[in-house]
Amino acid sequence: MSLGDKFEAKAEDLGGKAKETAGRLSGDEQLQAEGKTDQVKAAAKGAVEKVKDAAGDVADKIRGAVGKA
Repeated sequence: MSLGDKFEAKAEDLGGKAKETAGRLSGDEQLQAEGKTDQVKAAAKGAVEKVKDAAGDVADKIRGAVGKA
């Protein structure tokens, strides 16, 4: 996960938390739901990036093992 992707996901998560809190405090259920949705999107992006990182690590190990053979 690149630093930019991590920053973007964290910013989306924090924005979602802020929306959720504002919605809860103001009684705006739609805003609260939007905040929760933003947090779920951020978590999903983070999970996808972690899978990409893991796949890249495996590919690097395979390339290293093939190069030694």
